[in-house]
Amino acid sequence: MTTAIRRADRRVSPVFLALVAVLAVSGWAVWSGTLAANTGFAVFLFVVSGWVVSLCLHEYAHARTALHSGDISVEAKGYLTLNPVKYTHALLSIVLPVIFVIMGGIGLPGGAVFIERGRIQGRWRHSLISAAGPLTNILFAAVCTAPFWLHGLDGVPAPFRFALAFLALLQVTAALLNFVPVPGLDGYGVIEPWLSLKLRRQVEPFAPFGLLAVFGLLWVPEINYVFFELVYAILRGLGVSPLDSSFGQEFFRFWQGEPQISQVSGVI
Repeated sequence: MTTAIRRADRRVSPVFLALVAVLAVSGWAVWSGTLAANTGFAVFLFVVSGWVVSLCLHEYAHARTALHSGDISVEAKGYLTLNPVKYTHALLSIVLPVIFVIMGGIGLPGGAVFIERGRIQGRWRHSLISAAGPLTNILFAAVCTAPFWLHGLDGVPAPFRFALAFLALLQVTAALLNFVPVPGLDGYGVIEPWLSLKLRRQVEPFAPFGLLAVFGLLWVPEINYVFFELVYAILRGLGVSPLDSSFGQEFFRFWQGEPQISQVSGVI
């Protein structure tokens, strides 16, 4: 009976499989031009579903690393099923990040899974659990940009190329922002085990506001400019030009009207 329960706790949820299906179908629609009259809507579905899939993998990485570090409670909580509904803060983990993407084109994962830290021994293990999430975003970015840095874009339709570039931008922003050592973000979780108990207690009350504070700072023009210059520099290193991701965002915001593909092709 216990074995059966454990298998159910680790079985990939239908919710996640549905998200992957939306990602696949919308990606095919963008590639094939099936929704030629509204390519932007297909790009929107592709990017949002891809983004939510990456959020699920981000949280799964935290949970899986915690499991191998000693916190077996993550199984019973359903964190290993990749079901976003099982997360401790579904609003912070899924809803707010999607809103951030729509508002500002910023990939910012929110609240993480609840890890019973008392079950885990060793500072390095605690740090690795926190780092596992943003490291997953880095891996996802590498996959999205592979066609660019492998020079495999011949024959790839322009809208699909732009959609991949924008999705990659979200992953890069997510990785960078999550590694910021601010309470409530994974970057702070990486260094927290190495801080004094007194200092940890002092900053603990600010943890619920760290995410919103970082997002608010990104609306300051000077900070936003410096941050995205860094993002674009990383993307250029991966073969993705700022035009690729910018046009991807334009297609994504289908409610504002789509750029004309003929004009886009002429620019590129």
